[in-house]
Amino acid sequence: MIESFILYLQEQDKSSNTVKSYKKHVEDYILWFTTSFSAAFKKIYRENIIDYKSYLINIRKLNAKSINAILAAIQKFNEFLIEKKFQDEQVIFKKDYLKVQTEYASPAIVSKVDIESFRQKILESGSKRNYALITLLAYSGMRISEATNLKISDVNLMAKEILVRYGKGKKQRLVIVNDKIVNAIKEYLKVRQIHKYKDSEYLFVSRESEKVDNTVINRLFNKYSEKITPHTLRHFFCSYALENGLSVHEVANQAGHSNIHTTLIYTNPSREEMKRKINLL
Repeated sequence: MIESFILYLQEQDKSSNTVKSYKKHVEDYILWFTTSFSAAFKKIYRENIIDYKSYLINIRKLNAKSINAILAAIQKFNEFLIEKKFQDEQVIFKKDYLKVQTEYASPAIVSKVDIESFRQKILESGSKRNYALITLLAYSGMRISEATNLKISDVNLMAKEILVRYGKGKKQRLVIVNDKIVNAIKEYLKVRQIHKYKDSEYLFVSRESEKVDNTVINRLFNKYSEKITPHTLRHFFCSYALENGLSVHEVANQAGHSNIHTTLIYTNPSREEMKRKINLL
């Protein structure tokens, strides 16, 4: 059943991260169900969902965002069960999600000094590919999956433009890049010319394949920083770009935000700035 659910998600063009997340959440729910009731899972009952939500809140003590992510996965699983005739009715709804107060503080938690220090560590590690990729993530607002899926033909260094063909929701957009990115990619392309997979259509190749895998890059972050992640770089870009004169709409376009309200969050002060102000009261 789980394998069929994965196929169902893939047919809906869900990203690999979403598929992986939904799979885990549904498997966790089924495990809870079979353990709690000593019965084989057949369908989703609303009463069980109410109990499970209580379990997530009171036993696992998860925050509202995490619980809502889990409910969203099970809700999608519910839709799948209906389509495949395992179930007749929808039993999970948006109204079941926990209300989350919008955070006032900007989600950006690192400074430019932090980013530059991280970039220098990557540079000194000796990998021009990693340095180019990190620089791209930090100063373009691109998602890691978008960066690793870039093809050579998508990159125009002369025009300082990169075409993101596989953005969230399969939406294409044109990303403008700065000199830091252009120079880092140029240096990487010099060594790429003698690489085993130099004929690969993908920009970023690895020693084992024609395209570097996201997990390889995530390990890189874990090795060189305790607080910087690909998503941290995305947060930094949005906040830093707004501070330096780009409009909300320009940043939304660069980052591929489908909702302008997502970008507006970055116009808020940082947590550290709020703490400083509160301390003056």
